[in-house]
Amino acid sequence: MTTVPEATLSIGEVSALTGLSAHTLRFYEQEGLFIEPVRRNSAGRRVFTDQEVGWLKVCAKLRSSGMSLPNIRRYAELARRGPDTTNERFDLLRAHESTVQQQISDLQDALAVIRGKITLYADHLAAGSADELWRNGPECAPVE
Repeated sequence: MTTVPEATLSIGEVSALTGLSAHTLRFYEQEGLFIEPVRRNSAGRRVFTDQEVGWLKVCAKLRSSGMSLPNIRRYAELARRGPDTTNERFDLLRAHESTVQQQISDLQDALAVIRGKITLYADHLAAGSADELWRNGPECAPVE
């Protein structure tokens, strides 16, 4: 029986697939954010599997949602330790979920204020009274 070698991708290919720069990928390796050690080909270049690309996409979402590198590293460390850490990983993700929910709420409040300001400006511009804006200070109440 012949074993088919696992397909691997270069750092450039992974960069294109994940939107992470080659510099960021090397940094993530240095910071211990990968679940498994990054493999090298016979020329010493980094090679990645589809599974690692999937993990990098998760890392990118965690980072873009504000998860700190130490928390992503902690998650990777727990995953490396195996199934006995499932509850700890779950708790880490739930805590981050709560943080993201709060960020969403804060952004929705900010959006309501911005929309109120847009309506205020549109009304003043249409009425020809835009010169009155800010005379009595900024109006920051959202439009109900």
